[in-house]
Amino acid sequence: MDVVWMLLLLFPLLMWTSSTFVFYFKKFFYVAWMMFLAILGIPVCLLKSGGRDVENMRIIRSMVRHVKYLFGLRIEVSGWEHLQTGGPYVIISNHQSSLDVLGMMEILPDRCTTIAKKELVYAGTVGLICWLAGIVFINRKKTSDAKSVMADAAKTMLDEQIRLWVFPEGTRNQNGDLLPFKKGAFHLAVQAQVPIVPVVFSSYSSFYLRKEKQFKSGVIRLRILPKIETKGLTTDDVSCLSDQSHSLMRTAFLEISDLVAKSNGPLKH
Repeated sequence: MDVVWMLLLLFPLLMWTSSTFVFYFKKFFYVAWMMFLAILGIPVCLLKSGGRDVENMRIIRSMVRHVKYLFGLRIEVSGWEHLQTGGPYVIISNHQSSLDVLGMMEILPDRCTTIAKKELVYAGTVGLICWLAGIVFINRKKTSDAKSVMADAAKTMLDEQIRLWVFPEGTRNQNGDLLPFKKGAFHLAVQAQVPIVPVVFSSYSSFYLRKEKQFKSGVIRLRILPKIETKGLTTDDVSCLSDQSHSLMRTAFLEISDLVAKSNGPLKH
C-alpha cells in the first residue's frame, strides 16, 4: 500500500515537472484507451453488421471522435465541400503519427475505409475492430502482394461503391516536409477511374515531437483540397498524377503548418 500511495503522490509531480514522463504517459494512455474503445466496439459491430463490413467504420468514427478532447487537441477543418462527392473515390493524406486517426475520424465520409500495413491486424482488439471495419491490409515488404491487393481494392471500390483512404508516403514522417509518394494509391485511382481527394494535416511540431519526447495540447489544421479527376488516365499518367498531388499537398502543408506555428509557436527542441 505504501508503494501505491507513493506512486499516487509522485504522479502529479512528474506530470508537472517532466515532459518526458508526460509524453510516455499520454502515448500509453492513447494506445490503452483505443484498445478499450475497441473492446466496446467489437460486439456493437458484430451485432450491427454480423461481421466484416465497411459500415462498421461509422461505429469507430462515433466512438473515437471524443479522444481529441482527452489530449487537449483542437481540429480545425477547411474545404468540407470537396468531400461532398458521390460514388467511390480515393482520399490521400500525409502521415505523421498514430494521432492521424483523430483527424481521419473527424472528416471520414460514409462508406469509407482505409489501407493499412498488415502488422496492424495483429494489434489485439484494435486489429480485430479494424478488420471488422473492412480495412484493407497490405504487406509493404512484398511489392507483388501489394499490387495484387490494390487491384482487388479497385474492383471492390466499384462493386461496393466504397471510398478508400491511403497514406501515399508509406510510413510515418515528422521531418517538417512530405516524403516522396509511393505510386500504389495513384494506380488504384487510375485503375478504378475514380477521383482523388487530397487531405492535408498541418505539422504536429507545435505540440508533438517524438524524438524530443514532448506531447502538449495544440491545434491540428486539416485542409481538404479539390478533387483530382482520373477519368481517361492510364498507367502512363501515374507518375505525373503522383507529382501533381505531391506538389499541391506540399504547398498546402507548408502553408497551414506556418499558420499553426505563428498562432501557437513551435515546441522548443
